[in-house]
Amino acid sequence: MAFKQAERTQLYLRCALFGPSGSGKTMTALRMAKGIASKMNLPFAVIDTEARSASKYSDRIPFDVDNLERKTVDHYIDSMKEAAKSGYKVLVIDSLSHAWRELTDEVDRLAEKSTSKNTFSPWAKVNPKQKRFIDAILNYPGHIIATMRSSTEWIIGENKNGKSIPEKIGLKPEQGKGIEFEFDLLIEMNQKHEATITKDRTGKFQDEVIDKPGEDFGGVLYSWLSEGTKPSEIPVQNHIVSNQKVKENPAPTGGKTENKATKEQLSQVVKEIGDLITTVKDGRSCFSEEEKEQARQIIKTTSQDETGAQELRDFKSFIADELSKRQVKNVKAA
Repeated sequence: MAFKQAERTQLYLRCALFGPSGSGKTMTALRMAKGIASKMNLPFAVIDTEARSASKYSDRIPFDVDNLERKTVDHYIDSMKEAAKSGYKVLVIDSLSHAWRELTDEVDRLAEKSTSKNTFSPWAKVNPKQKRFIDAILNYPGHIIATMRSSTEWIIGENKNGKSIPEKIGLKPEQGKGIEFEFDLLIEMNQKHEATITKDRTGKFQDEVIDKPGEDFGGVLYSWLSEGTKPSEIPVQNHIVSNQKVKENPAPTGGKTENKATKEQLSQVVKEIGDLITTVKDGRSCFSEEEKEQARQIIKTTSQDETGAQELRDFKSFIADELSKRQVKNVKAA
């Protein structure tokens, strides 16, 4: 490995729009996608989880759609795989919030079944799902424009005549904490269909307020994304459609060397989890005895194969993140 001169390469867009109901997220996403797809002279596709709401605009904006009836993380990922295999280079996901709702509902169910009602163990089990979901979005071989619902609050504002009126505002997006870090462009919509650019890696629109952004805005984004050298294409089966690659090139099974390597991987990651879960700071354990026992149970019930090894690696990442949060919290408290 060696350092080399950094160069600007052409990019795939990762854009998210969030806002309250009626703020224009779906229409804005469709218009932006149309602007990008028109520049590429290609059709675009939509994964619709909002009861076919996107199709209400199909008389004005042509697109292909997968109306997702089951809104689990796995079904989202399967739909993205299908879109990638079909060659769609522009994909709208409307919206991401149902996937997050599935995970929070699962955490609540698991916590309710436990005697302690503790959410540590449930989150440890479902966190890998969220990680797979984000990875699928980041690794999609095309441009993605996603929407997210936001929690809503009513305030008293003023209209143009100075009269007091109730006004609906959006708060944080209904998705996982830190989701904003995964996107190049983050857009907050309001009831006037104005878009505030709250995050912008293009360096062109940060903090701007754009009235009803649409096809022209999508075209401008495409021009920026197309600047630089063309990156080498990663084959779809190596990118997001990993299951197909496994089918086409099955790995040898039953070999002693493979089994030994898997056992070594499992042993190593279990040791690393043990080191993390038993961390002591200033004479105090960072995790409770109950949490340690929950971690042992997760390890004990994990399959002893490569899939299990990956699940434990994801669990280790969860423990490491949780440890970092607790250490920061303790420092602030001190």
